[in-house]
Amino acid sequence: MTKFVRDNIEVIAHQTAKEGKSFCGDGYYFTATDEYFICVLADGLGSGEFAYEASSAVIAVVEEHHEKDIDALMKLCNEVLVQKRGAAVALFKVHFATKEFVYSCVGNIRFFLYSSTGKLTYPLPVTGYLSGRPQVFHTQRFTYEADSKFLLFSDGLNIQGIKSLLKAFLPIDLISEDIKKQYPSTADDATFILGSLL
Repeated sequence: MTKFVRDNIEVIAHQTAKEGKSFCGDGYYFTATDEYFICVLADGLGSGEFAYEASSAVIAVVEEHHEKDIDALMKLCNEVLVQKRGAAVALFKVHFATKEFVYSCVGNIRFFLYSSTGKLTYPLPVTGYLSGRPQVFHTQRFTYEADSKFLLFSDGLNIQGIKSLLKAFLPIDLISEDIKKQYPSTADDATFILGSLL
């Protein structure tokens, strides 16, 4: 489990590998500057070493170029997957000054944003996966309010009742414990990233 806290954001990430596998095919990375928070979750196709190699390539390129905009980063993610297994990729940037999310996803990764006023936003991903082939990206922008929460998870998890999970106004530590208890996953690589925007 990874925990990250700054003045304006708090994030927890939790990951488990498929039972019997020494490599986890999911990879994630997040960091924040004074201007923005950026987060990527990559789910390499299948499981094991080649899935790990694909997701790791995505993570490395985002880590190296996180100052770029989301469209440019998605193109880079796609390019690094040429001759590799391929990966589902979700990527977003939170701009603190404008209180805006910029989000793009290709593949079966779910994202939810729950505002303090009770609105649940869940942008639909583009189907398929990144593999270096020409790809259309659907980048979306939406605003958020203080005390909003977000949840991003790979398809190794099938989390239900997202709204009631996030609207309880519990600290994210407790929500993440709830998710781990209710959805123990060993049948596939599984990752969730849970955050609170302060």
